[in-house]
Amino acid sequence: MRRFAFFVILLAAAGLAACKPEAPRPPTGGQSALDIMEKVAVGANRCWFKSGDPAFKAYSLAPELTSFSGRPRILLVRKGSPDIRPLLVVQAEGRPARLDAFGPLMNETLAPRIQKDVVRWANGAKDC
Repeated sequence: MRRFAFFVILLAAAGLAACKPEAPRPPTGGQSALDIMEKVAVGANRCWFKSGDPAFKAYSLAPELTSFSGRPRILLVRKGSPDIRPLLVVQAEGRPARLDAFGPLMNETLAPRIQKDVVRWANGAKDC
């Protein structure tokens, strides 16, 4: 089991190294991508947006949990902007799920916080 977990982490790290700093580590529970992303979406909505967190005031959440590609995801886009290119994409794929986060916000000062929050929520925590 240790080898498998190491292999999953190694694959996730290799795939993410080219496009961003540290990426969230995949949760280890054999849960599906949809299970993981539902937890992350609820946490992000509650803690980043409904709470009125000033760090996320300029953004809005666009969940895309129903996906024919097998990659449920959430997007953060600039609030009120006609250009809806995402500034952050958090997605999961497979079973056990491999978690991934990328986009311009992962190169900003919010990146460590985003990473910690996403991993915590993916692993079942409900706190902000």
